[in-house]
Amino acid sequence: MTKAPDTLASYLRDRRLRLDPAAFGFSGSRRRTPGLRREEVAQRANISPTWYTWLEQGRGGAPSADVLNRIATGLMLTEPERQHLFMLGLGHPPEARYRPVEGISPRLQRLLDAMETTPAIVRTATWDVVAWNCAACVVMTDYATLPPSERNILKLVFCNPRVRAAQQDFDGIARFVVAAFRADAARAGASVEITDLVSDLCAISPDFARLWNDNDVSLYGEGTKRLNHAVLGAIELEYSGFSVDGRPDLGLVVYNPVRHEDAERIRALVRERQRVALEQAAAS
Repeated sequence: MTKAPDTLASYLRDRRLRLDPAAFGFSGSRRRTPGLRREEVAQRANISPTWYTWLEQGRGGAPSADVLNRIATGLMLTEPERQHLFMLGLGHPPEARYRPVEGISPRLQRLLDAMETTPAIVRTATWDVVAWNCAACVVMTDYATLPPSERNILKLVFCNPRVRAAQQDFDGIARFVVAAFRADAARAGASVEITDLVSDLCAISPDFARLWNDNDVSLYGEGTKRLNHAVLGAIELEYSGFSVDGRPDLGLVVYNPVRHEDAERIRALVRERQRVALEQAAAS
């Protein structure tokens, strides 16, 4: 049998029929078909039963984004399913909705830890660093020693004298990170969430205030970062930014040392840090 075309009407019906009425407090008796009834979905979505019925019948024209969001809630759709619903109903993804990040998966952390000579971090749309590997700690910043509120890249660049001094081209780096931060926050729908952070940085750092008021926008993408490291001296790193699949609120940034000798010296620092940590753990 040929599968029906993946239209909005067929998708809504398929999702509705997969739901268990008892799980939503509806009686399961006297039902001819599995799943919720159309009027029950409409009730959960707080929309007209007639309007919802028309949508499942392919009538009534294109629904609004608000209606699709209500239906997504009523049908208990996952985020990928909600995005697919918008593609079918409106032809484009839903507007980004920012969600605070509580952490990353153990699998993603294991990926970071596997990169022994390559500093790597995971940051949110508001540029808070929520995960890192040992190489990032020895080359860039020991994030574990900072309170979570201070693990913000912009705070480190503009308010931490050690981090600022380590940048070989502070002016260029500062302008770039502000422009890329603005784009990331807007893309993730976090414009409201960054208001306090921006206000605080403008009050503390005249450099940040000046660059923020320039309204420049840039993509993070790829590039080269040059640092004056306290132990390694001048070091050059190629960086690449990646989105985390299924988590548009997270970005993975990987810094690869350009010179082989720098990679080996990073390896030595990482292993020394790990040795000290093991000795401290054994002594405690």
